[in-house]
Amino acid sequence: METKRKALGKGLEQLFSNERIDFDNFEKGLVEEAKPNEIVEISLDEIRSNPYQPRKIFDEEALNELAESIKEHGIVQPIIVKKSIKGYELVAGERRTKASRIAGLKTIPAIIKNFNDQEMMEIALIENIQRENLNPIEEAMAYDNILKSSNMTQDELAKKFGKSRSYITNILGLLKLPETTKKYVEENKLTMSHARALSKLEDEEQIDRLADKIITEGLNVRTIENIARDEALPKINPQHTTKVSDSNKYIIYENALREKTGTRVKIGNKKIEIPFNSTQELERILESLNIEIEG
Repeated sequence: METKRKALGKGLEQLFSNERIDFDNFEKGLVEEAKPNEIVEISLDEIRSNPYQPRKIFDEEALNELAESIKEHGIVQPIIVKKSIKGYELVAGERRTKASRIAGLKTIPAIIKNFNDQEMMEIALIENIQRENLNPIEEAMAYDNILKSSNMTQDELAKKFGKSRSYITNILGLLKLPETTKKYVEENKLTMSHARALSKLEDEEQIDRLADKIITEGLNVRTIENIARDEALPKINPQHTTKVSDSNKYIIYENALREKTGTRVKIGNKKIEIPFNSTQELERILESLNIEIEG
């Protein structure tokens, strides 16, 4: 097996190892080691997208800018394809291919390699992560697909893609979010930090409701983390309680105020504490309590 890997060259050897892959070096290695018959001009009509392409949303403005660059300078780096029954499947170079079509090209230079499905999946993910960031949901789905289709552990995955173990764990947790909230993340309406905080909650309706508040009212990450932490507090229904101690009453009131204001509330020593981090957040809290300040 080791002999076979060496015969594949430095570019492919990097892919087969468990070490972190640098996509630029990987692609450069493939170009340098390619045989004359492996770099060819291929009709764009014969090329199909990589079935494992993790990116679902492409920036139209960025594609148009790349198309203009291609018109002026041509294709600097060949794309990578795999021969299929009908034409070719893209392995890497989706943006270059799309931009070439926009630029009106008929053919594109390509390196032909026979990658298997697992390798195609990994190469597409590495290219997207290192060249132009995926949105967090796309990235999480790609990691999840690799874990499900391989014997790789989360530790090995983290090492190969140059991430920490906690990063992998946190981003995979986003896949538990309700579909509506996932859509907000994909559309960049919610940050990775907000999404991670929301993923710690269990109630899907609450998650969607808070996601809407983040967008419309500007709830910060700390507020969401406080709510997630307070989920562990005991829930007491006053309708089913004949006699409730002061401390348990305070918990009921705190929970009610937290739901109303969307922030952490503490009641004790004959006072109510509602922390805030900015004037904007204070105004939002007052508005949620129907308190209007004139002037």
